[in-house]
Amino acid sequence: MNETKLPECKLVGTDGNVFAIIGKVKKTLDRAGLPERGKEFQKRAMESESYDAVLQLCLEFVDVT
Repeated sequence: MNETKLPECKLVGTDGNVFAIIGKVKKTLDRAGLPERGKEFQKRAMESESYDAVLQLCLEFVDVT
């Protein structure tokens, strides 16, 4: 199995602010040279039904540290 390494993203200081989390993850993906993944994450996050759903989505796109 070939696993792709996810870019690291620190979410410290964004507790409770879903928009700050979305922005931080998107910026991390953009800086890692993955702008299309950033757009996909942002779209899916904005369509999510809850804060918890966005947190779960983060784990698909970045390595949360």
